[in-house]
Amino acid sequence: MSILHFLGLGKEAAGDPDKRSAASGETETVRKITAALDRMEPERARFVAAFAYILCRVARADLHISSTETQAMERIVMEHGGLPEEQAILVVQMAKTQSNLFGGTENFLVTREFNKIATHEQKLALLNCLFALASDEMISTKEDNEISRVCKELQLTHDEFVSVRMGYREHRAVFKKLPRPTG
Repeated sequence: MSILHFLGLGKEAAGDPDKRSAASGETETVRKITAALDRMEPERARFVAAFAYILCRVARADLHISSTETQAMERIVMEHGGLPEEQAILVVQMAKTQSNLFGGTENFLVTREFNKIATHEQKLALLNCLFALASDEMISTKEDNEISRVCKELQLTHDEFVSVRMGYREHRAVFKKLPRPTG
């Protein structure tokens, strides 16, 4: 079953489930997270699942998700997903697991689907959340590069990327290494 089908965005979304599965090659990533959110409206659950997965994508840019990053993701999912703490914890844990297992193959697919279901304002809000997440510690070059890739996949402009990134300038590792001017 494809992620397109799972997200309800495949061309055959109204057709036979078996045909949809074969035609779209759905992944398990967002489906597993969405199943944990079965009380939510399906479209909203898909949005939250993809949102949480993309947060994990950036947190895992250095191949490790710290406890600080996990707590920040839980807080962000609670705030932007409108979830109670228990659900936010579950969503983040499932997204982390899926990211660890399938990150290399799912990153682009999930982000592409988020691009299709999110408004421009929601994409900008996610971009801001990605920088906020990375800035809980120090925004590494790897995290900055991953956020840039996500931004491109969300079809946001470079100017939008730079504008949001400027708000987190003091947290970027590249500026921490610069010598302080004397005088």
